[in-house]
Amino acid sequence: MDFQTLKYIYKPSGNPDAYTLLLLHGTGGDERDLIPLSQNFGDAYNILSLRGNVSENGMPRFFKRLGMGIFDEADLHFRSDEMVSFINETAIKEGFNSKKIIAVGYSNGANIAGAIMVKYPHFFAGAILYRPMQPFKSIEDSNEDSNTKIFFSSGQLDPTVDIKTTLKYIDILKRKGLNITFHEIPAGHQLTQQDVMLSERWLSENFH
Repeated sequence: MDFQTLKYIYKPSGNPDAYTLLLLHGTGGDERDLIPLSQNFGDAYNILSLRGNVSENGMPRFFKRLGMGIFDEADLHFRSDEMVSFINETAIKEGFNSKKIIAVGYSNGANIAGAIMVKYPHFFAGAILYRPMQPFKSIEDSNEDSNTKIFFSSGQLDPTVDIKTTLKYIDILKRKGLNITFHEIPAGHQLTQQDVMLSERWLSENFH
């Protein structure tokens, strides 16, 4: 398969040295979904919001799955490579710094962001992952020591994601040298104002 372009919205901050927030929607969302959420983070960031290239019964996704919580890992590998290539090309086209990207992903979007972090440990400057799942069943330990800062929030009542697997995933990321700030929110799979407030504070403290 050849790489395809992704539909996107880009909003420059006007500062050539700004960080860029990479917005990655959940299943059934699109490139407009997380723009209202990103407004909570202020106007100091560029915004690059993508739409997934995969359709599941008409619902956009970033990669295929074989069933609920069962990922098509071959497609996930391909789509991760495709997204990294697209972002690098878009950085040249739109004029933002590809070394200063912070992923902001919800659910399916958080999962492909996690896959990219595993495959390309130095690609993101940081990431905000809402309700993520471990992207690959097997993730090798490595000594990358990227120290990339990650905000990670899970729902205590989330029927989609088992907290035991979440804690295992966090441990794997820590062993890969990632700097994890973890919050378990008293909520289900949907985002809450608490997720937004905590991630807003984390972003302002770590990326100015």
